[in-house]
Order: sequence, then structure tokens, then C-alpha cells
Amino acid sequence: MSRSGIWYTKNISIKNSALQAPKLFRRASHIRLDNVHFANAEETMWTCNDIRITNSRINGDYFGKDSKNIYLDHVSVVGNYVFDGAENIEVHNSTFVSKDAFWNCKNVTIYDSTIDGEYLAWNTENIKFINCKIESDQGLNHIDHLEIKNSSLIHTDLAFEYVSDMDVEVTSKIDSVKNPVSGKIVAPEIGILIMDSNKIDPEKTKINCPKIISKVKHSDNNQKPKD
Repeated sequence: MSRSGIWYTKNISIKNSALQAPKLFRRASHIRLDNVHFANAEETMWTCNDIRITNSRINGDYFGKDSKNIYLDHVSVVGNYVFDGAENIEVHNSTFVSKDAFWNCKNVTIYDSTIDGEYLAWNTENIKFINCKIESDQGLNHIDHLEIKNSSLIHTDLAFEYVSDMDVEVTSKIDSVKNPVSGKIVAPEIGILIMDSNKIDPEKTKINCPKIISKVKHSDNNQKPKD
């Protein structure tokens, strides 16, 4: 229960334990956690390297900021701004309820997981979602190299704004798509497709969708204000 308890530590393994204080793990490396519960993970796991977390629950904002080489399997995260500025992340069978998850990241791959939260993965480079369920208000914007395969986007609007080099194949309707820069989108249905030729070259993005309810060629700045 010690606040700021584990800093500058190498080669640490914790199993079957409750971690109940904020700011645990700073500038630590070679961390192995299994079946642990972070009851208050606020500002925890910052600037750490070589992290492996399995079968665990995490509750708190700003978990994993600026950390590198992270592996998660069967992990539940409830807390905003998870992994801001992190690099080299691999996730399996996990759940995130998090606003602004995976911002400013590099090299993220997420398999068989559920992600729910606003503004997902802005300003990130090289992120992949495989067999995932995603629900995000105005998520997946300002990304360089986005790959989505066999995944659903539920109640996701104004997606893919200024996303370049995208390879997206989803199994669900996308509520709205706004100004993607380049790549491919495959979806069964798009509610509103916004392709403003004053801001992007529509020819650089291939849209394979049998049903597009509405198309907009020129748009005002209808991006929602961010908190």
C-alpha cells in the first residue's frame, strides 16, 4: 500500500497480490505481474521497460505512460489515458474502458480484445487491431499506418480523419468516416462519408462499401470539441 513504492527496480515478479497505492513502478525494468489487482493505478508504470502483465485488473488514470516493450494477456483496464506515449505494445484477450487510450504511441498490436472510449489512438504510428470490438466517439484519427482486420466499430463516428496508409476491414456499420488521407476501407455500411477535397485527395483512399447512406464532398469543421 506504499505510495510511489517501486522505483528504479530491475527484475521484479509479483503474483496473486493486491497493489493499492498510486504511482507504483517508475523507471523500472523487467517487470513480471500475474494475477494482480491495481486498485488505484493512477500514474503507475511510467517510463518502464520490458513489462509483462497477465490475468490482472488495472483501475486508474495514466497507466503505462512513456513505457516500452509491453505484453498484456487477459488484462482489464478501467482508467483514462492508458499507455500515453508508449512503444512496442502487444495485447491479447483484454478489455479497455479508457478515454484517450494509446495516444502518441508507436508500434501497437491488439488481438481479440474490446476497447471502449472516446478519441482512441490519436497521433499514433503503426497500430493494428485484429479480431477486436471497438466503440469510440471520434476515435482513430491522426494516425500513420492503421490496420484493422475482422473487427467491429460500434457507435464510432467521425473516424479516420487524417489517417494515412490505412488498411481497414470491418464487419460492422461505421457511423461516419471523415477525411482519411490514404489507404483502403472495407465495410458493409457507412452512415456518412465525408471526403472534403479542400483538405484531402479523395482518390488516395479506396472505399469498398456496398451501402453508403450519405456522402459529403465539402464539410465545415464539425469535429467535436475535446475535453
